[in-house]
Amino acid sequence: MRSFVPAYVLARVGAAPERFPRAARAARSTLAVPRPHRPGEVRADLDLSVDGDSLVLTASPSPTREISDAEGREELPGRRVRDEGEPPSGDAAVDQAYDGLGATFSALWDAFGRIGVDGAGSPMRATVHFGQDYDNAFWDGERMVFGDGDGEVFAGFTGSLTVIAHELAHGVIEASGGLDYEGQSGALNESIADVLGVLTEQHALGQTADEATWLVGAEIFTDAVQGRALRSMAAPGTAYDDDVLGTDPQPAHMRDFVVTASDNGGVHINSGIPNKAFHLVATALGGSAWERAGRIWYLTLTSGALTPRTDFAAFAAATTATAEAEYGGSSEEADAVRAAWAAVGIEDDAAGARNR
Repeated sequence: MRSFVPAYVLARVGAAPERFPRAARAARSTLAVPRPHRPGEVRADLDLSVDGDSLVLTASPSPTREISDAEGREELPGRRVRDEGEPPSGDAAVDQAYDGLGATFSALWDAFGRIGVDGAGSPMRATVHFGQDYDNAFWDGERMVFGDGDGEVFAGFTGSLTVIAHELAHGVIEASGGLDYEGQSGALNESIADVLGVLTEQHALGQTADEATWLVGAEIFTDAVQGRALRSMAAPGTAYDDDVLGTDPQPAHMRDFVVTASDNGGVHINSGIPNKAFHLVATALGGSAWERAGRIWYLTLTSGALTPRTDFAAFAAATTATAEAEYGGSSEEADAVRAAWAAVGIEDDAAGARNR
């Protein structure tokens, strides 16, 4: 399942009842909750203006949001509490989820011309207050689901736009052909979701690549945790260093690639390598990261060039080919992509690309 908090982090919390008794219980309970996967009309905002003697009507797509409340139960979808166009409910989680879905819709449309998660404007759905002290957020193939956290380690998940956009991005990846959720293809799945997560936040805040924090999940920890976020795309392996959670295990280079049978073959761990590559491309090109770096990644994802088993080398070759096709083989953009993959230890050579 595409959950935001990796099982290995929850396992560390669950093994520390002496420091975080409530959080330990919550983490063990969260790990035990099954999350069924569900396989997955376009509205428009109208604007009237006057141009000389003419009345001009312009339209742009707008989201259809549906927010439900599980009311502390582990049952979906829950009670519908806010629909598109309705005023704020007064429930912080409901309203944060509503706003986060809207911000993700706007980023996908403004940056890539994509209408919603599936590209066809289907409703964007979310359920909040899932379970008791539930320490995660996940995409179930149909909707976003948010827990409230335990209050000791995790503060909740609707307050982080990168969490919301990351999980919705798994739906974008599925709709684009999918990447198997294990090994290197699974790490790419997680990395692309992180890329779309941070780009959504940067778009909402109007940040350039140099201004952005490049942190994923910066708002989910309480002050009791020694850490800035769950992941750092700028510096994988530095997001947290805590007595209970341990040290952020993400590598930033292939020489440190983690071979493991846990975490679906390290999907949340080894995603640090392609994450760092994207950060290098975005900061080398500067400006708004979604305009060139993000466009290259998005076009690669949606081009049909990837297979479910695409690995790092194949993805490096595919993004390089996209940059060359869009901007030219000797362009600044193509040079930045080639240099970034080389910097993280992945050969920029289409002949070396392999699909497993």
